[in-house]
Amino acid sequence: MLEQRIQQHFIESADLKYQAAQTLTRPIADAIQAVLACVTSGGKVLACGNGGSAADAQHFSAEFVGRFERERPELGAIALTTDSSILTAIANDYAYEQVFAKQVRALGQSGDVLLVLSTSGNSANVIAAIEAAHARDMVVVALTGRGGGRLGALLRETDVHICVPHERTARIQEVHILVLHCICDGVDAQLLGDQEPNP
Repeated sequence: MLEQRIQQHFIESADLKYQAAQTLTRPIADAIQAVLACVTSGGKVLACGNGGSAADAQHFSAEFVGRFERERPELGAIALTTDSSILTAIANDYAYEQVFAKQVRALGQSGDVLLVLSTSGNSANVIAAIEAAHARDMVVVALTGRGGGRLGALLRETDVHICVPHERTARIQEVHILVLHCICDGVDAQLLGDQEPNP
């Protein structure tokens, strides 16, 4: 019974990834181009999300600043989810809804990219961060699920929306991490060429 349940997780995840490959390839390619244009012109990526999405924002930033699979010069990325003093000060003095937006206004510049992750597309603090990014003339790359929620309606034509076609949070997050790896790999391929990384 337990083993069958485990196998069902693998099957459902694999089926969703196969299905998503058909629909998400174009927006992921657009995200790669947006991020590439940002970093090659001296910009940086600001990344944010809540819960598991916060961990994914940190994961992406680590692979951008450090490396993904190949050695290359460092690329600018900051996870807005990591400074406990900033997060608690803003949440205490203003509102939790502002924890990312105030950082975007402080750190973001025209030409930077805001990478947001929200499985529901309804996270108030992520929505506020998008509004702050637009005020700074930043491009937004949004990873969502469940149809995109309220966040989807805020995005501009110059933004990129990668919406996983599923309702279940765990499955959406599994595809989000694959999307982030595709972005890292795509940027590296554009910068370094198409050769395969060393195992």
